[in-house]
Amino acid sequence: MKPSTKTVVMMSVVVIAALAGLAMISPALRATAQQTRGSSNLFQEMQRFNEVFHAVSKYYVEEVDNQKLINGAIGGMLETLDPHSVYIPKEQLADVTEKFEGHFYGIGIEFNIFNKVPTVVSPMPGSPADRLGLRPADQIIAIEGKSTYGFTEEDVRTRLRGTEGTQVRITIRRSGVEDPFDVTITRDKISITSVESSFMLDTQTGYVLISRFAKTTGDELESALGKLEKQGMKQLILDLRGNAGGFLEQAVSVADKFIDHGKKIVYTRGRIAQANEDFYATEPDKHARFPLIVLLNHGSASASEIVAGAMQDWDRGLVIGETSFGKGLVQSQIGLRDGAAVRITTARYYTPSGRLIQRPYDKTLSEYYEEGWDDDDPNAKADSAKERPTYKTSAGRLVYGGGGITPDIQIKWSRPTQFTVNLILKRSFFEFASEFAGRNRQLAADYNAFRQNWQPSDAVLAEFRKKIDALKIKFEPESWNKDLDYIKLRLKSEIALTLWDRQKWYEVEASNSKQMQEVLRLFPQAQKIAAMGEGAGSQLLKN
Repeated sequence: MKPSTKTVVMMSVVVIAALAGLAMISPALRATAQQTRGSSNLFQEMQRFNEVFHAVSKYYVEEVDNQKLINGAIGGMLETLDPHSVYIPKEQLADVTEKFEGHFYGIGIEFNIFNKVPTVVSPMPGSPADRLGLRPADQIIAIEGKSTYGFTEEDVRTRLRGTEGTQVRITIRRSGVEDPFDVTITRDKISITSVESSFMLDTQTGYVLISRFAKTTGDELESALGKLEKQGMKQLILDLRGNAGGFLEQAVSVADKFIDHGKKIVYTRGRIAQANEDFYATEPDKHARFPLIVLLNHGSASASEIVAGAMQDWDRGLVIGETSFGKGLVQSQIGLRDGAAVRITTARYYTPSGRLIQRPYDKTLSEYYEEGWDDDDPNAKADSAKERPTYKTSAGRLVYGGGGITPDIQIKWSRPTQFTVNLILKRSFFEFASEFAGRNRQLAADYNAFRQNWQPSDAVLAEFRKKIDALKIKFEPESWNKDLDYIKLRLKSEIALTLWDRQKWYEVEASNSKQMQEVLRLFPQAQKIAAMGEGAGSQLLKN
């Protein structure tokens, strides 16, 4: 992909240059650096650093790892700038890049390690593993004849991934099948989707969950919208909860599906001219102006906030949930000669009305991240503890800047107690669901009946209690009672995952959530918002 300012990212990756120290910097950037150096003498400062490095190397009480010293120095230097300028060692860069490039080569399974054995959580739809019939709860007891007992997740990934077209032999132990059996799978390109799920919640409501803004997110969303419209969608829930960001241009592409042609979606401003850019809706208006609800939580950041901010400023969608994280800094990633990279903040981004979403970062790093989960809501005047700059939408509604996107309507999403978190971390839900589904395969005969009607009975809950005891997890009655609705839903969705696939997991989670039912009741307000923004001009006044 050709580097440009349009490939600037938020919490994501894209290489925009290959540098090997100052000597490799482009003439334009070198000139900029020289012009902005001011009175500081870079050579003297580098000499001072070299003196410290030499002193530590020569006199420290133990022999030092020079690479560790340099990595620490780079990391410390970037930490003085802002929370999002970081150093990425070459060992981590491939994993970070893969997440946003959108593919890898392997057999295509989600897995976890249970009782020291790799266990299939779900085959990826259409993958080699899916085509050969691997199922959730299948245990991979050997790879190429070597026992996997005690393997780490990295051990499994290393052995299952490889060059496209090569083969790997795995040995499967499956519940209900007497003997283990071998499967030889040909590795293929596995796409990592960013539209995690899309389906009809009811006869008129579409639901789309976007987990990241990766290289193909705009195209994936277009495909999902087309599918839902054919199924009769008249209104949409766009779920950006937990979406920490990704490619800037993909955030623009997503917003462009809903914002009228010619309207500004976001703009960036930095210290150098190359960092300044304005992004507009350029696609033809393909989709009807249906009522739209955007869901946020405290984990929604960066590119998610670009989308939500544009929807809010242009009165295109009703934003519901919790105040988003508040990450409004644009990073450019610069590759280093040794395969590592630095990700440096080059600009700030602003919503169409001029809102800077970035929260202040003048405290410690831990305080910065903790405050990202603050429930402060300026909409509730009596509860607001902060002064927030105010702006107006295209229809004159009041919105807030200076710290994330504040929802139009606040809903606090369920957060389980630590007891239930421990149940998840110790995989009690998955293990129980695997065993229960194996004994109750008849449930798989009618998914719609399961989704709409089946609920964990008292007998099922009692069975689950026994599983908790078997895993030696201390039972906490008060937390159990407090989280009972959450526990029932988690059991149902995990059973759906084992009986069907990950898509059914998402459908059960969304369609059986009490909070989602509350969201559905707010569509009349979303309809009013959509009507407000219709016909608004292409420019917003900064307030």
